[in-house]
Amino acid sequence: MSERHHITADVAAIRTAAIAAVQPQLLVAGRLSVRDGALLLDGRPLVPQLQLDGAGRIVVVGGGKAAAGMAAAVERLLLAAGILPARLAGLVSVPAGCGIPLERIEVRETRPAGRNMPTPAAEAATREMLALVAGLTPADLAIVIVTGGGSALVAAPREGVPLDEKVAVATFLAAAGADIRGLNTVRQAASDVKAGGLARACGAGRLLALVLSDVIGDPLDMIASGPCMPVTPQAAAARLVLERFGAIAAGIAPRLVARLEADATVAHAAPPSATIGPSWTTPRGCRVDHLLLGSNATAVEAAAAAVRAAGYEVVVRHAAAAAAETADEVGRRLGAEGLMLAERASRAGRPLAVVEGGEAVVTLPAVHGRGGRNQQTVVAALAAVRASGHAWPAGLCIASLGTDGEDGPTPAAGGVVDADVVTAIDRAGLDVERTAARCDAYPLLEAAGGLIVTGPTGTNVADVRFVLAWP
Repeated sequence: MSERHHITADVAAIRTAAIAAVQPQLLVAGRLSVRDGALLLDGRPLVPQLQLDGAGRIVVVGGGKAAAGMAAAVERLLLAAGILPARLAGLVSVPAGCGIPLERIEVRETRPAGRNMPTPAAEAATREMLALVAGLTPADLAIVIVTGGGSALVAAPREGVPLDEKVAVATFLAAAGADIRGLNTVRQAASDVKAGGLARACGAGRLLALVLSDVIGDPLDMIASGPCMPVTPQAAAARLVLERFGAIAAGIAPRLVARLEADATVAHAAPPSATIGPSWTTPRGCRVDHLLLGSNATAVEAAAAAVRAAGYEVVVRHAAAAAAETADEVGRRLGAEGLMLAERASRAGRPLAVVEGGEAVVTLPAVHGRGGRNQQTVVAALAAVRASGHAWPAGLCIASLGTDGEDGPTPAAGGVVDADVVTAIDRAGLDVERTAARCDAYPLLEAAGGLIVTGPTGTNVADVRFVLAWP
């Protein structure tokens, strides 16, 4: 088998393993169970114990790219445990193409595929969710599904903040290179549902948030903007984010800015917030608990296992929450590492690999093309190798993909560069350096056969990157 065949098959196996490991149906079925009417996590009762057979109504709400699969698994678990269908209801918000028919929980498609921004349909669904949980009583149970992409799919702007301003400011900040913490700081300050708003509206005696994390480090207040976390929105901090990235100077979202300025003035007299945690009790007396079912680390470990199974000696690198990098920085780093790995693999006579997680940011130039952070990463890696004066090693492959199957406003999940892709680029006379500078990776990779296309995967735990070196 040739080097190309080895690496092509390995890339397919690795991406399949990473995505399969974070399928919400498998995570729910593998970690949650019911015994004698009590809900168990990894075979052990929750603390305090949750008796499903003692609850009144059970309402399931939430949203995100993995919400459909999680809702299906939760419904299956509850009905199999003997919960009468009449006791169960719910509504979750998902992207187009992710809707599935369930018996008691409505799965509603509220935004177009590839457009990760709130819509009027998402706002309408969210208002219905707030009304559903507000109508519960202390005898009832609320289950909230919190997954990546939930910030756009579960959206309820505060009074005086138009939805189109929230879209405009999120679009502007993302293009300016703001990371997820900066984006969500603004989102929380502009929302009735984020930063614990969903939990505070709940009238149930117990609320259980089931979380699939797409944020590095798994900060519960940042995943889907923390709809069930006891967060005090920081208006002054949100305004600073807008100022830092030039949104205020550009005249983006003036009504939102005015609201933040008014809130910041009032907040000066407020006492500091207490330390937040995953369990708390709302002012209405609802006990809230968060269960983290999966994360980027889950996908990275599964990818690493697939790499080992393919015969590579692998280094696994889990992303650190504080290690914010741009796609260009990641690409330069992986390009340099790829050259060293290829040399070592050649000397040792055995395949070597690196697998890592993360989520880079992209700062778009004024004139830019089409792509996503993962495609930009691999094109930047190729540009870095060329800038070093080295030819692309025959047995080297660098790949980066989003586990949700979406990479920017494109139909691709990410990109891959290997010897065949480089050859195709050269034969077509494509300008790698200009492509990287213009953030125009999609057309180049499409022409060279370097796109990774999965379609919507029904999950989302940020990105997985890998470097493969075959001797």
